[in-house]
Amino acid sequence: MSIVISCISIILLIGFDQWTKMLAVSALQQGGSIQIIPGLLEFTYVENYGAAFGMLQNKTLFFLILTGICILAFIFILFAYKKHTWFTYLICVLIISGGIGNFIDRAMHVYVIDFIHVSFFPPVFNVADCCAVVGTILLCIYILFAMENKEKNRLKGSSDHE
Repeated sequence: MSIVISCISIILLIGFDQWTKMLAVSALQQGGSIQIIPGLLEFTYVENYGAAFGMLQNKTLFFLILTGICILAFIFILFAYKKHTWFTYLICVLIISGGIGNFIDRAMHVYVIDFIHVSFFPPVFNVADCCAVVGTILLCIYILFAMENKEKNRLKGSSDHE
């Protein structure tokens, strides 16, 4: 993966997120749910004025500022970090596209459009949420394992010279 492919991927994921939200508005906003897999997956329109699990309701400006800072930080990492792997590119792509997808909703509507509901996970969410959450999980994995291995290799290399 490269910067160009990363940028194209970000644009495609944001487009997919916004397209699915547009479909959710047109098909679900008038109420009701559509069962996709009975007992497991349904689409239900929800206007989320808060964060995950409905926390911090009506703090739109706070979320716009916080999300904007995170997006800018990861855009900086995407372009400034010189030792990217496909994994670190993927992390940046997912977090940036997820952040921008929900940022657009908050800027345009003051809420985020959520519509995906899985029976074993109470909150309703959207494609941007999936991107941001998966990207964040991958970032944690990278920090815990890949960076730890790099540090071990660095320490091992320095002890070989002693």
